[in-house]
Amino acid sequence: MDIGIIWFKKDLRIQDHAPLHFASQSNLNLIPLYIVETDYWTQPYASKRQWHFIHDSLLELNLALKNLGQPLIIKVRKNAKDAIQEIHKQTPIQKIFAHEETGNHWTYQRDLEVQHFCKAQKIQFLEYPTNGIVRKLKNRDHWQKIRQSRLATPLVETPKKIKPVSNQKSDTIPDKNSPYFKDSYMTNVQKGGRIEAERILNSFLGFRAKEYLYHISKPQKSETHCSRLSPFLANGVISLKEVLTKTSRHLENLDPENKKVVARSLAAFKSRLSWRDHFIQKLEDQPEIEYRCMHPYFEKMRPKEIDEKKLEAWKNGMTGYPLIDACMRSLNSQGWVTFRMRAMLVSFASYHLWLDWRVTGKHLAAMFTDYEPGIHYSQLQMQSGTTGINAIRMYNPIKQSQEHDPDGKFIKKWVKELENIPTEYIHTPWLLPPLLQQELAFTLDKHYPKPIVDHETAIKHARSKISEIRKQFDFSNTAHSVFKKLGSRKTAAGRKKAKQTNKKDKNQLSLDFDED
Repeated sequence: MDIGIIWFKKDLRIQDHAPLHFASQSNLNLIPLYIVETDYWTQPYASKRQWHFIHDSLLELNLALKNLGQPLIIKVRKNAKDAIQEIHKQTPIQKIFAHEETGNHWTYQRDLEVQHFCKAQKIQFLEYPTNGIVRKLKNRDHWQKIRQSRLATPLVETPKKIKPVSNQKSDTIPDKNSPYFKDSYMTNVQKGGRIEAERILNSFLGFRAKEYLYHISKPQKSETHCSRLSPFLANGVISLKEVLTKTSRHLENLDPENKKVVARSLAAFKSRLSWRDHFIQKLEDQPEIEYRCMHPYFEKMRPKEIDEKKLEAWKNGMTGYPLIDACMRSLNSQGWVTFRMRAMLVSFASYHLWLDWRVTGKHLAAMFTDYEPGIHYSQLQMQSGTTGINAIRMYNPIKQSQEHDPDGKFIKKWVKELENIPTEYIHTPWLLPPLLQQELAFTLDKHYPKPIVDHETAIKHARSKISEIRKQFDFSNTAHSVFKKLGSRKTAAGRKKAKQTNKKDKNQLSLDFDED
């Protein structure tokens, strides 16, 4: 029997799926394979909530493949190489079809091991691009053009059937609460699966997108008006090209009055999808940004010794800053919080608490149902000031609270200790007069902690440390090399900046301080 494997990884769908499409045309008996890699699930960024979402998606993928003539084959093994090697011993494999994956160092090394095994066994390993991510990109200047060209092509046709195998038994898919998947902070998990992905996309385009642009940064309203497609995109339950295609068609079919209302929001939505690829491309181009600062001079800026007290207060939403704590508690419970609030959480940990992004990033990764390594590590470094090519933005947690949760509804929802605090003190409960505390039966540092650090003092300390690094080293050449490899070329200004290779201190603006 001539065997081919369709290796499903972060592409849990049959629609717009190039490996499935081309495998179906190969005349091979096909094994649609998903490997539950138990070694992966021991990693600090993996969590049970992510598995819950994947579990939902695998059940629906199995039904879809069964309708094509061959159900999904599940293998529970330490890693992919072990599973593929086992199948190959039983029935020699001719070809493996898979999408390229831009993931963690662990998955990167795993893919290399599988490639080496295939080469040694003379198995043809065929990988197909994942939408706008370009492997072995020679020059970042041309990335945007390549991406646009790819996304302009039609959706890949879904096969009507595939040639089944008869000699492969599937393992039982592990239970959602299997001990393979370590416990995490978790109450609710966004439901996975293709049906849910399509429902959420339709509801976003149908009515939720109207307020997208106005509420994207609001911690309370963003839950409704953001697309909420991120975990589906992260796990490939729906492809980026499908989302863009459906968004464009939706706009075309709107009457002029409705189009005027929605067009700006959907343009902003599509722009953020472009930025999504931009950040993932950074990890594709330089995988070590998962564990090394983009600009090497920042490598020793923060201490290796972690202040565990500060870390635990931040992780548990007990910093004494109401919006910080509300956002973290919401994230720990729900697995999602809007982008600006994610940036604020990282900024607070990195500047106010002076914690290393590699440590805080592990907690956040495990909390995110929509954990996407390319976005995660790029953003951790941007919001921690270690790229050398971005302005250093320090979020003011009080200002953010007053601007984005002015009435304190989000704070009171998640920080129950503050639900009776008057609105004028909800952002700064440490300013509550003693008599009012008595009246409210509320005692600061008993019912809710005082701020773990003083905002002004912490920011002054962070600026001085960054300035010290700036004085010690000549940033110009190194910063520009980082920009050439990872910087955005989307705008004319970006393209112009990329060409300015001979000007001294080209990174001057990137080290300016910006308090938001």
